[in-house]
Amino acid sequence: MKRPARVRALFALAVIAVSVFVAVTVPVRLGLDLRGGTQIVLETRSTETLEADAEATDRTLEVLRGRVDALGVAEPTIVRSGDRRIIVELPGVQDPRKAADVLGRTAQLSVHPVKGPGTGDATKLPQGERVLPDESGERLHLGKAALSGQDVKSAESRFDPQSGAGWHVTVDFEDGKGWARLTGEAACHPAGDPQRRVAIVLDDKIISSPQVDPSVACGAGITGGSTQITGSFTSDEAKELALLVHGGALPVPVETVEQRTVGPTLGAEAIRASAWAAVVGTALTALFVLVVYRLMGLLAIVALLCYGLISYAGLAALGATLTLPGLAGFVLAIGMAVDANVLVFERAREEYAKRNRPSGRSALTAGFKGAFSAIADSNVTTLIAAALLFVLASGPVKGFGVTLGIGVLASMISALVITRVLAEFAVARRWVHRRPAVTGLASVGRVRAYLTRRDPQLMRRPRRWLAVSAVVLAVAAAGIFVRGLNFGVEFTGGRLIEYSTERTVDPDRARAALADAGFPQAVVQSSGDSGLTVRTEELTNEEAVKVEETVAEVGGGAEKVRDELIGPSLGDELRRNALIALGLALTAQLLYLAVRFRWMFGTGAVAALAHDVVILTGIFAWLGKPIDGVFLAALLTVIGYSVNDSVVVFDRIRELWRKDAKAPLAQVTNQAILQTVPRTVNTGIGVIFILAALALLGGDSLTDFALALLIGMVVGTYSSVLTASPLAIELDARTGGGKRSRRTAPRKPTPRTERTTTEV
Repeated sequence: MKRPARVRALFALAVIAVSVFVAVTVPVRLGLDLRGGTQIVLETRSTETLEADAEATDRTLEVLRGRVDALGVAEPTIVRSGDRRIIVELPGVQDPRKAADVLGRTAQLSVHPVKGPGTGDATKLPQGERVLPDESGERLHLGKAALSGQDVKSAESRFDPQSGAGWHVTVDFEDGKGWARLTGEAACHPAGDPQRRVAIVLDDKIISSPQVDPSVACGAGITGGSTQITGSFTSDEAKELALLVHGGALPVPVETVEQRTVGPTLGAEAIRASAWAAVVGTALTALFVLVVYRLMGLLAIVALLCYGLISYAGLAALGATLTLPGLAGFVLAIGMAVDANVLVFERAREEYAKRNRPSGRSALTAGFKGAFSAIADSNVTTLIAAALLFVLASGPVKGFGVTLGIGVLASMISALVITRVLAEFAVARRWVHRRPAVTGLASVGRVRAYLTRRDPQLMRRPRRWLAVSAVVLAVAAAGIFVRGLNFGVEFTGGRLIEYSTERTVDPDRARAALADAGFPQAVVQSSGDSGLTVRTEELTNEEAVKVEETVAEVGGGAEKVRDELIGPSLGDELRRNALIALGLALTAQLLYLAVRFRWMFGTGAVAALAHDVVILTGIFAWLGKPIDGVFLAALLTVIGYSVNDSVVVFDRIRELWRKDAKAPLAQVTNQAILQTVPRTVNTGIGVIFILAALALLGGDSLTDFALALLIGMVVGTYSSVLTASPLAIELDARTGGGKRSRRTAPRKPTPRTERTTTEV
């Protein structure tokens, strides 16, 4: 075994060993929709200067959302209930009391000059001044606040073993001038004087009162607007303090009025059905890959199993919470892992067809070499989107970015390292070398043979395909404007009703009964020992009575415990952040594709992506399907598929154009499409098995999700071939490329050339 192969093998073994260890020792946290969690009900309180109305409660909710994200709780549910209550549902929280304490603290941060020891009567001080004990218990007389929590730019816990400070919190202020002025005034007093100190107060408690360093000159102060809070913190104390300081002050105080355990929004039966569907779909995909690629297919299945192990270990190691949107990212990554293997095997088949006496090893090496750029570009564009969604978005969109990023990295390791190690070892065996047919690489494949025989000229009139896309877009857009979008409870808010039932009710059974009664979008959860909560859109009095009767029928009687209007869990800020993150992700992908290819290809890919989004949304509008969190997860997945497909086609165009720079782009594009269609078909069939199984066997909870992915995959495959490519040709023609192509267009290929093309 050569050294590069030996290094790959050792790397693969190391990754698998670490993944097995993590998977065995660290469990993955399941989200609220899969396992349930803790529900905390907070109520805002009015102050002397601010009334706790709906507007103040909404502002408080957004601050709480930032705190929950900083706590490390992925994909929480946070909604306003009525004018003054906020319902926070936290999946997988280990210490709900501590979480409630952190969420409920007002965290009023202020920075004060120290005017001297606190020896006088505190009741006679001027307004704004106070006397508080410092960290050691010494009472200090504090002047009026010079800075507040609104002036804090960021706060981060850090560990510095070299200076001996241990864990501390670094605070950066928005206005460095204010901090410099405050410390400059303190520096005018001699060392050791209490007035040379600056007090940082959190919730009427001095958490740090450092003395300005003697090197700081009077009036100059500390520039840069940064300071450190020290105090022998533990790791958890430093992180909690940084969270409170950076999270900002709540607009109004909040009080915890209720805390309980709630069940999953997807019942046990739905989860079992989904798991069974995933097993069946994956098994069918594995069988298809095995039939098409034989020995290489078997090795790819082993690599995909390793991919699943690595992805699971990655989620566990990062402490990610797995929910339905997270599973969407996982499904997308499975598709990309399958696609990477198919790309390699199809390129190896091409190598077999080109040479008279090829060997399995040379064909496989050429396959990995030829497919690497397409795999790398498609995965990098996806990683760019995943990173921006994780950094800029929140809630379910952020969770999608986490699982997608982990899955993409795992798929690259699976396809480019593990599959290669196994395949190179297999083709080096004598019995495999003597029987090349067993590898699955020696045959051309039915799709490639059919295209070679027919040699269709798809790009002869590219405007026809653009016209077809325009018509489909118009029909889809008409659905959006004519039928309108049926936004779910997550977007619109609605009504939350809690019932106490005579007997314990399976949420799946209650959900099915409510769907039959005309409330298919109702979200049902178990609550406490024998209760149910039902979230629906806004209801009339007659509809509310019907809901209560349905719950009473399945529960042997029902008593209404709570009935409140709730706000959207996907609020305005979360939606705005998600749109900003998505827009920046698309812009970053466009720039990357423009650098790696040409601007017209990047434009074509992004246009095809927008085409897919509009069509999928329009179809759901015509069907009257809900636009909810499930649809959002599916839409993000479709976006990933669309870009991935376009990159594969454009990579082949780039390769062919390098060989013949004077060839017309239409001719090169047509050839690239015909060469990549076998990969597209085989990848699509493999993913369809998984999605069809989810749609048919996954239960009502996943039917719409699987349907959206199926529609998106079909539309995305079409657009990457017959929308993005024709658009790139038209853009090239309008910028002068078309004239160059017509001048240098070769004559009609001779029969010999056709036979050569057929062999390719």
